[in-house]
Amino acid sequence: MSSSTSPSPICPSDLAHPLVAGLVSVIVNYGGTFILVFQAAKVAGLSPELTASWVWSISIGVGVTGIVLSWTAREPIITAWSTPAAAFLITALATTPYAEAIGAYLLSAAAFVALGLSGYFEKAIRLIPPGIAAGLLAGILLQFGIGAFGGMSIDPVLAGLLIMAYLVLKRFTARYAVVGILVLGLAFLLIEDRVDLSGLALQLAAPVFTMPAFSLNATLSVALPLFLITLTGQYMPGMLVLRNDGFKTSANPIVTITGLGSLLMAPFGSHAFNIAAITAAICTGREAHEDPSRRWIAGIAAGVFYILVGVFGVTLAALFMAFPATFITTLAGLALLGTIGGSLAGAMADAKAREASLITFLAAAANISLLGIGGAFWGLVIGLVAHAVLNGRLPQRAPRQVMAPAPANKGVS
Repeated sequence: MSSSTSPSPICPSDLAHPLVAGLVSVIVNYGGTFILVFQAAKVAGLSPELTASWVWSISIGVGVTGIVLSWTAREPIITAWSTPAAAFLITALATTPYAEAIGAYLLSAAAFVALGLSGYFEKAIRLIPPGIAAGLLAGILLQFGIGAFGGMSIDPVLAGLLIMAYLVLKRFTARYAVVGILVLGLAFLLIEDRVDLSGLALQLAAPVFTMPAFSLNATLSVALPLFLITLTGQYMPGMLVLRNDGFKTSANPIVTITGLGSLLMAPFGSHAFNIAAITAAICTGREAHEDPSRRWIAGIAAGVFYILVGVFGVTLAALFMAFPATFITTLAGLALLGTIGGSLAGAMADAKAREASLITFLAAAANISLLGIGGAFWGLVIGLVAHAVLNGRLPQRAPRQVMAPAPANKGVS
């Protein structure tokens, strides 16, 4: 794996912002989407032990792969569980025996390992024009930016406090804006007694091995959709997040290592993990560190926090989920403002491709859902079609050949 920047010695002052960026990304992940895992486990009728094993396997797997990838590449490669896949499993696990679901997880993970080793995914990523990639990312993140201010209708005091604090800190000490609103928000919630910690008790999670079973039905109804949903909804936008912030690590080792991790953790309940998209943007942009060569520390930090959650099972996951929804959405939206702005600027930079990039942005923001595939994929498809129609080379008509007049026959009068 190659790195886009050469690392230099780390000073203690370099750690604060990447550490906070890693923590914020983990809080947003658990507080925002992890409820889907618990819902899927409930639909499947899993015992508390199997549910805790699912939390353990996916948290440890995400943490370890994120640390390995970030350390070797010296880039902020944030891994996460597949959120659209977790949403899909809420329906799929209702009719699929759990052992067969585990077998489907293994098949999907093996397919990702094969894809990473083949090298085709990286080639596909390189074909996407920069403006289309930037427009897609801006469209994906737009809802989070809107969510930062939408909380004013639900919890105006909390949302207003975070927004005003962000603006003031941005004005006077921009580097500490996200750090400041995180600390201030947590302090406000504790003072207001808005976070119930009474029922929390630290308990170590114990992994539970499930012998996989394989069936044609689970292969077609779980493994294949799981692979396609994760590929289009997570890997594609996740790689574009890295590219948008100037990081050049090849997609092949990322797909391979996360696929191997999913393969190892599947028998313990992990459905799929992959490169993150939305939460990755918190760690890849300037908010994590002004110097891009320092942002890889955020990837290490996020990995460590994920492992801590995994070790203590559902306890810390429940803690993150206890935060008010307004706190999570406002924190995420404000942390992503810089990335959204940079992506919009990148999408509009090239005047010739501007309209196709704008179409990509709007299509991705619309979050189209067709054939069980999410909005990131359709936004990309619509953007690429628009780019091809508006900017692709049209076939050139061959010039007409003009017949030269025949020479006059001087022997005929």
